[in-house]
Amino acid sequence: MEKIVDIIEAMAHEKNISLESAVDAFKEALIKTAKKCTSYTSHFEANVDMEKKDYSVEQIITVVKDNDERFKTEPDSVITLEEAREEYGEDIDLGDELRSAFILEEHGRTASHNLFRELQYHIQRRVEQDLFEKYREKVGSILIGTVNRIDDKDNTFIEIGELKGILSQRNRIKGEKFKVGDTVKALLRFVSIDPEYGMFLELTRTAPKFLEKLMEKEVPEIADNTVEIIASSRIPGQRAKLALKTDFPNIDPIGAAVGVKGTRINSVSKELNGENIDCVEYSPIPEVFITRSLSPSIVQSVKVTDRKNKKALVNITSDQKAKAIGKNGINIRLASMLTGYTIELNEIEGVTQRSSDSSNQPKEVEKTKNTDALADLFK
Repeated sequence: MEKIVDIIEAMAHEKNISLESAVDAFKEALIKTAKKCTSYTSHFEANVDMEKKDYSVEQIITVVKDNDERFKTEPDSVITLEEAREEYGEDIDLGDELRSAFILEEHGRTASHNLFRELQYHIQRRVEQDLFEKYREKVGSILIGTVNRIDDKDNTFIEIGELKGILSQRNRIKGEKFKVGDTVKALLRFVSIDPEYGMFLELTRTAPKFLEKLMEKEVPEIADNTVEIIASSRIPGQRAKLALKTDFPNIDPIGAAVGVKGTRINSVSKELNGENIDCVEYSPIPEVFITRSLSPSIVQSVKVTDRKNKKALVNITSDQKAKAIGKNGINIRLASMLTGYTIELNEIEGVTQRSSDSSNQPKEVEKTKNTDALADLFK
């Protein structure tokens, strides 16, 4: 028995799982083996004492009424009250459990062989379960791996720790090409089990969440929640918008995200294959938020026409309309995704221009040197 328990410890160490998981797998293997040696409708309970390096298996038969449904579904796990009293004595009552030791060694080499196979199977299941739980906790975070294969469907296979990640073509930024040996950053979408690939990680570089996580790694103020990303929208590889806010009056959320001379935002843009990233300050007032989200265009007014279905009408002059729409409608689509509102543009007469003419600049107020007005304060 000591030898079997030692094997459990060795397998736990080899498979890099906890001793508790290995012991649970051993218990399951003992119960499955016992059922194979008797019947699958029998009930067993296994106990393992790691300190004494001993284990035991007990068969459990429950005393039930004559008409109990378990006589049809689990006939070997129940016994009638009358039969139990005849065999075990009159002090038996309904609901009592009759336990008897199951000695594995009495069932020969076949039982030992079955136990070893069951143990291997359940240990492997525990390994997979631990891996699944480990990576499930990382869903929504950035993983880094090395490309080891690209198939004929242009799926990129990335080696990440103990598992392989799959970055499909639709989850890659348009125009991106990877080769074997490249180091790739990607967001973990979910952990999946497939008959062809086994357990694998589905990765993406196109989700707005990937942009948010990259910003979090690059901008300390976002990482420590001083600056918060409220919403994000992307057209991967082309353009993105981020809505930022802070509760600290001495911090500029846009400046923090952009960095000195744009170093922070440019670093993220480079990782996203040159994607342009606009940062706007979030406002809980829909009209203000929509106005900011349509930058760099200047809008004249915003009216929320349907708050329930989130629709807004934006009045804009003809010279600003093209900026509001953007190339191929990108700007207005991103603004709509960012705010959650369906935005309708209404062109109005007039021209909105930012003039650089110095004559339009506010004149400096001439400072007075006359202190007569203060005299009354000292009377």
